Amino acid sequence: MKRISALVCITLISLGFHACKDFLNVVPKDKLTGNNFFQSKDDVEANITKMYSDFFEKINESHVIGAIGEYRSGEVFRSPEKEGDNARLIVEVLGQNNLLYAIDGGAPWGWYNLVKITNWTQYYRVIQAANILIDKLEEGIPTLEESDTRRYLGEATFIRCFTYFWMVRLYGDVVYYTTAYQADPLPRMPMVEVLNNCIADMKSKMEGMPWTNSDPAQRGARASRGSAAALVMHMNMWNAGFDKNNRNKYYEETAAFGDQLIKSGAYQLLPMTVEGWSQVVKGRSPESLFEFFRSINYDDNNEALAPFGDHFLRWPYKFPRYNNNNSMAYFNSFYMNTLYPADVADLRKTIWYEDMLSNSGRFLILKYAYNTYASGNEDRNPDNTFLIFRYADAILLRAEALAELDQDAAAIEALNMIRDRAEAPVYDGGGGAPLKTFIFLERARELLGEGHRYFDLVRTGRIMNAQFTRRPMTLDQYTRRAWTWPIDQSARNNNPLMSLNEFWTNGGI
Repeated sequence: MKRISALVCITLISLGFHACKDFLNVVPKDKLTGNNFFQSKDDVEANITKMYSDFFEKINESHVIGAIGEYRSGEVFRSPEKEGDNARLIVEVLGQNNLLYAIDGGAPWGWYNLVKITNWTQYYRVIQAANILIDKLEEGIPTLEESDTRRYLGEATFIRCFTYFWMVRLYGDVVYYTTAYQADPLPRMPMVEVLNNCIADMKSKMEGMPWTNSDPAQRGARASRGSAAALVMHMNMWNAGFDKNNRNKYYEETAAFGDQLIKSGAYQLLPMTVEGWSQVVKGRSPESLFEFFRSINYDDNNEALAPFGDHFLRWPYKFPRYNNNNSMAYFNSFYMNTLYPADVADLRKTIWYEDMLSNSGRFLILKYAYNTYASGNEDRNPDNTFLIFRYADAILLRAEALAELDQDAAAIEALNMIRDRAEAPVYDGGGGAPLKTFIFLERARELLGEGHRYFDLVRTGRIMNAQFTRRPMTLDQYTRRAWTWPIDQSARNNNPLMSLNEFWTNGGI
């Protein structure tokens, strides 16, 4: 019996050790491009391409951009023509911030698979792959030129930092690690600290990257120094909202990187015409800083629900006609009129919308409608890219940072770059609060549907102000991070230090 007891103890200890060793090693090591894999430039290229693909696979699982970045402030409604389609009520459930109901697989919208947003495993697969590649590049791959090594180090670092940034906005504090094969369990790190680490990490590697990719096929679709600058700007602006004692530092850095980006001359705002905007949303344009490029020419498989425009298109921009006479959802007219007052000229009103104030299925976002198919038989969305960062976004972030630093003249100059492109009246008002509000609304005008609005509300604290959202949070809800998403229980596997988001474990109240 003593011998049996001893064997049992040894077995349990062994299993426990193995469980710790499995922490965050979410893919078997023989699948993780180990020591024998990185022998050539082609190996590195294949590995980086796979990281982009793995990330996109995650956001292709459902209607992610709308769910995380657009609907939770309450301006979107199911079209009255779709009353019998209860699945479309998901936009209103999200608008009530009722995430526990939104992720309920038994609800009419269960096939949206929003519960998958709560599972961060795939993101850590991307991070793990980036960590391994960075480790191998720093160790040295003999066949690579030094310039290639520096460029790939910058690109792999971008992928790692971008993934952490994406997760911070979804979950708040996250587990942060940069070692190639992390074995020991780690607790969640405060999100400001995570992003400060990422800012330092990205700044140390980005100078080896070109401002933009010289190969037109990779422009925007592969990270460049322009992508890295935009990411650093976004991370700084997020931290400015939560680390207020140091916010001027974050604003100064955002303004400086925005200045560098503009002076690089690598990017441009394309004309606000049907042809110009079609090129932007098609992808790989001179305006794209970073995107997940998708094209039917490459047989890319987009889930039907994944593109943001899916909810806001109708015939003749979405086929077949018999079930697409009306859009599934609309932005309410009060909100749209706030963005685009009737008496203010703005090309975006006509280039990007039809029936903008209809409060019905006639509402149409032309912004995502132009790249349709030649035939009218395909039941698919227009052939667009998934925009993440573009030049106009970075210009407006710079304007926001400058306004926060009371550099009003420079902020207005940046703001008016976007107004001029839209042939809208330039801002000629005063500085201070009116200017800051105008820049916030300009971001909402310019970036609608690109997944920024909700995060802008959260980081600026405007999510608590009924002037800016139909569903304001209380200070208590905001402090308890009602703006996050729930985290799936699987995150606790083999990690005794892991905690979930308390607001949601307490029922979301």
